[in-house]
Amino acid sequence: MLVPTLFVAPGLALLIGLGVWQIARLHEKEMLIASVQAGFNSAPESLDKLLAAGAAGAEWHHVRVSGRFLHDKEQYLFAQGPMGATGVQVVTPFVQADGRIILVDRGFIPDRLRNPARRAQGEIAGQVSLTGVVRLSEKPGAFTPAPDLKTRLWFVKDVPAMAKAAGVPALPVLIEADATPNPGGWPLGGQTRIDIPNDHLGYAMTWFALALALLGVYFVYHHSRGRLTL
Repeated sequence: MLVPTLFVAPGLALLIGLGVWQIARLHEKEMLIASVQAGFNSAPESLDKLLAAGAAGAEWHHVRVSGRFLHDKEQYLFAQGPMGATGVQVVTPFVQADGRIILVDRGFIPDRLRNPARRAQGEIAGQVSLTGVVRLSEKPGAFTPAPDLKTRLWFVKDVPAMAKAAGVPALPVLIEADATPNPGGWPLGGQTRIDIPNDHLGYAMTWFALALALLGVYFVYHHSRGRLTL
């Protein structure tokens, strides 16, 4: 029995260890989701207060800012809107009263409205106040298409790169505007979605099931050789 035991014992320990690790990851993910939901459901706060603890701690929290849009420098983020419509998110530099600039994802527009002249009512002039959700910058992945700088089209929320392309020194975070209607109905705000996958329980059950299967094979093997009596 020594040889099969020497093969099975490490495998069994590994499978059980992976299952226990996934249970730990499950609890961590549940805590993360609870934290995100708490921030998302909280009342709007000032941007300075949120960023005081660092950008990572500010993400998913609601914020209220005042300033003016630089509409001539708006960028476009490829997106899918309501009912699966293809279009873009309008990302516009926003100059605050103290002169600092932050990018604001104003919301979704269909491709036919990419030209600002077709949604002139929504190009709000002067001082405005808006409420939105703080989001962190994202890095392009290995398969992320390169931005089309000529048409200002992006495929990932790369805040530093978008700000550089717009020619503005923006803060390293972005605000996704809430669902407050814009004049003319476009852009359509309120597009923030919390979608944090949590499949760790399923992964844990898979590893534990494999451990049981391995143990079952081990006992069946010995039973078939008359070493065990069921």
